[in-house]
Amino acid sequence: MKSSEKSIVIAGAGRMGRGIALTFAYHGHQVKLIDIKKRNNEEFQRLKSTALAEIKSQLEILALAHVFPNEMINPIIDRINVCHIDEQSDIWREAEIIFEAVPEILTVKKDVYFRICSSLQEDTLIASTTSTFSVNELAGFVTHKERFLNTHWLNPAYLIPLVEVSPGNDTSDYSFEKMFQLLESVGKVPVKCAPTPGFIVPRIQTLAMNEASRLVEEGVATIEDIDKASRVGFGLRFAVLGLLEFIDWGGADTLFYASHYLKKSLKSDRFAPPEIVEESMKSGNIGLKVKKGFYDFDGRNLDQYQTETLQKFIGLLHHLGYITAPKESTITIPND
Repeated sequence: MKSSEKSIVIAGAGRMGRGIALTFAYHGHQVKLIDIKKRNNEEFQRLKSTALAEIKSQLEILALAHVFPNEMINPIIDRINVCHIDEQSDIWREAEIIFEAVPEILTVKKDVYFRICSSLQEDTLIASTTSTFSVNELAGFVTHKERFLNTHWLNPAYLIPLVEVSPGNDTSDYSFEKMFQLLESVGKVPVKCAPTPGFIVPRIQTLAMNEASRLVEEGVATIEDIDKASRVGFGLRFAVLGLLEFIDWGGADTLFYASHYLKKSLKSDRFAPPEIVEESMKSGNIGLKVKKGFYDFDGRNLDQYQTETLQKFIGLLHHLGYITAPKESTITIPND
């Protein structure tokens, strides 16, 4: 764990806010987790107790998995101060970085930005965690738009490494780089994403989850077997290879023909290959076998690359118990 003097403020004490608070407290940051809802003192104390109990429970699970010693739980929790938005006026003035994690209601977000921006230092970095609204739309509620961007965390926020970072039209390069560095410093894997609906992961997983649901609807397989197939066949491979990298391994031509076959057989345009795959077929840049596809493999040691990739895959399979030691032969050789 790393110590840090940065003051992290999270506006919104719900599930996402708590996960982000745990992440930064775990890595040594002092965190203020702000409840933004109107509550009387009794209601707030109940919310505070619930939030800290949930965070403690998550830390206990990590300790149970031998990620860190049990005695470090309380010191981590002590770095998190749960308070109400009306509790103290210096919250915003002292903040260096603010994450907005309030409900996906535009009027609520607008009100929160209006309340906090008047008290912030001009260079305080502000990040929304919205999974719905465009960063450019929310930027209209923020003063000094160059310090504003979106960070889309995936639940559970304290466990999933990926954070999709969307800079707005007015976001400065400095703010973007500062956020990337901050996220990397707490063990996250940030990726840059244009301000588009669904970002990267939600767009991919929405299609996959809908297709899995259709398989149930059409009686193709049982719910249990569909989930088993998605875990053991789909998930395992894409934990090692990215989707586009996987296309290059198998060849865009394989995807092209499979897509057209499924489109025709299942009578649905949802399986039609996108234009970029059609163009790959025309250009001949279909992947690893011609050393160019989505990635350019020219000049790379392909044997080494493939061996290293397969070793990662084998390591994952071994960790999950899908590879065991070979058994001795049970064939009985008759005596002469």
